[in-house]
Amino acid sequence: MSDPVTGRIWKFGIPAGADTQKRYPLPQRLGFPALISRLLLLSPPLLLPAASSPTRSTSTTSTSLFSPSPTDPDPRLLFVGFSMGLVKEGADMEEGTLEIGIEYRTVSGVAGPLVILDKVKGPKYQEIVNIRLGDGTTRRGQVLEVDGEKAVVQVFEGTSGIDNKYTTVQFTGEVLKTPVSLDMLGRIFNGSGKPIDNGPPILPEAYLDISGSSINPSERTYPEEMIQTGISTIDVMNSIARGQKIPLFSAAGLPHNEIAAQICRQAGLVKRLEKGKHAEGGGEDDNFAIVFAAMGVNMETAQFFKRDFEENGSMERVTLFLNLANDPTIERIITPRIALTTAEYLAYECGKHVLVILTDMSSYADALREVSAAREEVPGRRGYPGYMYTDLATIYERAGRIEGRTGSITQIPILTMPNDDITHPTPDLTGYITEGQIYIDRQLHNRQIYPPINVLPSLSRLMKSAIGEGMTRRDHSDVSNQLYANYAIGKDVQAMKAVVGEEALSSEDLLYLEFLDKFERKFVAQGAYDTRNIFQSLDLAWTLLRIFPRELLHRIPAKTLDAFYSRDAAH
Repeated sequence: MSDPVTGRIWKFGIPAGADTQKRYPLPQRLGFPALISRLLLLSPPLLLPAASSPTRSTSTTSTSLFSPSPTDPDPRLLFVGFSMGLVKEGADMEEGTLEIGIEYRTVSGVAGPLVILDKVKGPKYQEIVNIRLGDGTTRRGQVLEVDGEKAVVQVFEGTSGIDNKYTTVQFTGEVLKTPVSLDMLGRIFNGSGKPIDNGPPILPEAYLDISGSSINPSERTYPEEMIQTGISTIDVMNSIARGQKIPLFSAAGLPHNEIAAQICRQAGLVKRLEKGKHAEGGGEDDNFAIVFAAMGVNMETAQFFKRDFEENGSMERVTLFLNLANDPTIERIITPRIALTTAEYLAYECGKHVLVILTDMSSYADALREVSAAREEVPGRRGYPGYMYTDLATIYERAGRIEGRTGSITQIPILTMPNDDITHPTPDLTGYITEGQIYIDRQLHNRQIYPPINVLPSLSRLMKSAIGEGMTRRDHSDVSNQLYANYAIGKDVQAMKAVVGEEALSSEDLLYLEFLDKFERKFVAQGAYDTRNIFQSLDLAWTLLRIFPRELLHRIPAKTLDAFYSRDAAH
C-alpha cells in the first residue's frame, strides 16, 4: 500500500509476476478531509492478508466517523461503511476493490408506510434504499419524493420498529429491479417476488426494472387473433384479442375469484385456420403462459388459488404472485409491476403469449390512497390521489404487442366495485384506459347462474380484430350481434310482461321470452369445470337462435343462414 491520502495504490492477493499497481481513487463526492482519509486507510481492519485461494469472500468493515450531535461539522456523514471483496477475476490475477457507501442515521419521522430522512446527499427519485433496524433486520424501500436534502422513502416491508436512534439507511443508487427467468413458470412468489413455495432459488437470467421499458408507440402492433377463455359469454360475445386489456367489473360477494381460476384452467390460444380446414381451438399450448398476481387477498383465497392450480395441472404454465391482506400495504404497489415485468420477459424475450390476471385492483387503489394520505397530498375524488389515472395507466398500458416480437401480453385486471357502484373512481378510471369491460352481475348470481356475466353492459372494443374467418369462424360476428339483439329485446319484453301480464303478449314476444330463459340457463350458465371451445359455443348459440324463424334473424346475412341455420349444416 502506498500514498494513503489519495489511495492510488492498493494491492492484495496478487500472484508473482502480476502487475503490482492498481488504482482505486476515492470518491471525491464524499468530501473526506485528508486527515480522515489517512486515518481510515491506515486503520488495521482494512489491511487484509494475501489470499491463499483463487476465491475470496467479501469482508465488510464499518467505521463511525461522527456521533450525532449539533456540533458535528458535517452531520450528513454520520456513518460510513466500507465493503472490500472480490469484484472481478482474471485468468492470471485476482484483485479486490474498495467500495465506499454512506449510511445515514438521520431518520426524522415515520408516517404510515413512509420514512422521512434529513441531510441526505444526492438522493434520487425511485432509488432503492436498504434500511437496517437496531435488531439487525434489513428492509427495502424506495425513494418516493426528493426535496433538496430531504427524502421520503416508502418501505416495502412496513415501518414497524423503525426509530431515529438505531436505524440506518443506505442509498444504493439503483432502481428496483426483479430477477426474471423462464424457470419462474410453475412457481409461487410473495408480493415482493421472493419464492414462498419451498422450492429452490430462482437462477435469474436477467434483472429488469419493475417500471418496465418505454415502448415506442410506432413499434406497437394492433392486437389481433384470439385468446380463448373457455367461457361462452366471453369467447362469443366479448372476444379477447392477444395484446388487449379488458377488466372484470365485480363486487363483494360475487364469484370473481372462481371465474379467474376458471380462466387460468381453460385459457389457451385460438390458432389461425387454414382455408378449407377445421381445427379445434384452445387447450394446452407450449407457447402460452399465465402470470397471476393477487393483491390484498385473505389466506383462504390464496390457498384456493394455489390448490386449484396445483390440482388441475395448470400450475406448470402459471407464475403466481400472492400479496396477502396481512402483508404490508405498500407491497401491493409493486406486486403488479413485478408481475408485469415477469410477463414482459416471457413475452418479448421468450416469445410466449402471456395472459396477465391482476386481482384485486381495488386493493391496489386503496394502497395508493394510503400512501397519498401519508404524504399529506391534496386528495381527489373519495380521497384517492389526483394522479391515480396516470398511475393506473402505467400498469394497464404495459399490455400489447411489439413489432418484430412473437409474444404478446394480454391483461385481465379484476376489480371490486364498492357498493356495486360503477361510477366509483377505480372502475371509472379503469374503464377510460382499458378496451372494454366484462360485467359480473349480482342479479344473475342471486338466481344461481354461474358465471353471472351480464353481456349487455359488457363490451370488448377490439373484438372485431380477433374473430372471423381464419381466426375463429366466419359466422362469429353475425351470431354475436344477433344474440345481443335478441337478448336485449327479451329483457324489454320481460319488463313489459310485468306491467301488462303474459296474456297481453304476442306470439313473437313469447318467443323472445323463451329465448331469454334458455339463453341464461344454457348459454350464460356454465359449470366451473365445463370447458367449451369457441366452436362448441358457436354451435350452442345456433341451437338457441333456431327458436326463431329465419325471418326474425335480421342481423345475420342470408348466406350465413343458408350455411348454419339448418340443423344438419356442415360446420
